[in-house]
Amino acid sequence: MRSARRASDREAPPADPGLRRAALATALVFAVNGFLLAAWVARLPATRDRLGASVAELGLVLLAPGFGSLLSMPFGGRLCRRFGSRAVVAVTTVAGSAALVLLAVVPSLAGLAAALFAWGSFYGSWDVAMNVHGSAVEQRAGREWMPRYHACWSVGGIAGAGLGALAAHAGVGLAPHFAAVAVLCVVLVFVALRSFVEDRAPDAVPAAVNSPRRTRRGSARSRLLSPRLLLVGVVTLCATTLEGAAADWLALFLTDEREATASLAAAGYAVFAVAMAGGRFSGTVVAERLGRDGAVRVGGLVSLAGVLLTVTGPGLASAYLGAVLWALGVCLVFPAAVSAGGEEPERPQDAIAAVTTIGYGGFLIGPPLIGLLAEQVGLGRALLVLLVLAAGIAVLAPAVRSRRPRAARAPAAP
Repeated sequence: MRSARRASDREAPPADPGLRRAALATALVFAVNGFLLAAWVARLPATRDRLGASVAELGLVLLAPGFGSLLSMPFGGRLCRRFGSRAVVAVTTVAGSAALVLLAVVPSLAGLAAALFAWGSFYGSWDVAMNVHGSAVEQRAGREWMPRYHACWSVGGIAGAGLGALAAHAGVGLAPHFAAVAVLCVVLVFVALRSFVEDRAPDAVPAAVNSPRRTRRGSARSRLLSPRLLLVGVVTLCATTLEGAAADWLALFLTDEREATASLAAAGYAVFAVAMAGGRFSGTVVAERLGRDGAVRVGGLVSLAGVLLTVTGPGLASAYLGAVLWALGVCLVFPAAVSAGGEEPERPQDAIAAVTTIGYGGFLIGPPLIGLLAEQVGLGRALLVLLVLAAGIAVLAPAVRSRRPRAARAPAAP
């Protein structure tokens, strides 16, 4: 009977058509979000040339959207709790798309920084809202669908980068390119919103009518920052630092340490990105077979092996294989952390906002710290610090274990 029950836990319950439509709509919103970001990144050279900016000046300006996102994300959770993710996605998509067009016409670097800060603020809240809706849908369906949403984000990014490259090759100006992207993004998202489910939080009823307002706020804050959520945040930080390090340093490592040509070094990161997307598309099956925490534990160990092989293995082929393992190991961790945040009993929207904020912090802070360390000990040795983070993911994996009741995850055992 016990073995039969374990087998039943690995089976996925069927989802009704309405939830499947909502899941597909969520996936489309994720893809559009990635498409919008990639459209901007792909035209950075044209933006630099238009404003006559140096690399250092542009680097400083590019900090603005990250800080905008970090500041807006906590508010994104509160807005979703009050108005629902559908409304927040609708508003931030329109505002973010309009801000993208503004990026093409601002006349100075100061104006670009201000526009990027606003754009990042809208983009960060959009990110939180689509994750909130994705979590609500997967919980109602009893499925691990979050990895597939994030895989669709990667696909959208590839499409946006490809279209940006074509636009640059054809000599299309920034304004018409960004305007076309903005209109397309708004249309696609509003089509998707028709299939969104209601996920607003019910009005909270105070436990004690006579309790002071400050006490209620303090207790709510303490419930949100539970020990489990703090551990989920640590796992998220480890994962996004691992992922961000690959994005910022893998190609440079292959150039400096493996003497790869520029094209072969770029291909190394392309291998990593494709493996990330592929791993996330298969993530639902893996997470439902091993359990969410089991998938994260295995992922941490696989990522550890991948980083070690990339840095210490002989030749370029071993570095490519290491990059694949690195990506396959880390690809499911952030989606799993978002799902775990969405299962918090108190204010899940705010919990998802906290997890995604920590994730963005890892993307922003981790890679520069590795760069500072590389100045002292060399890039290869600096990347070995990632082994500690991968091991931390494996050790802390129980923090992301699913809290859904057994009946919601799989059919009852016979």
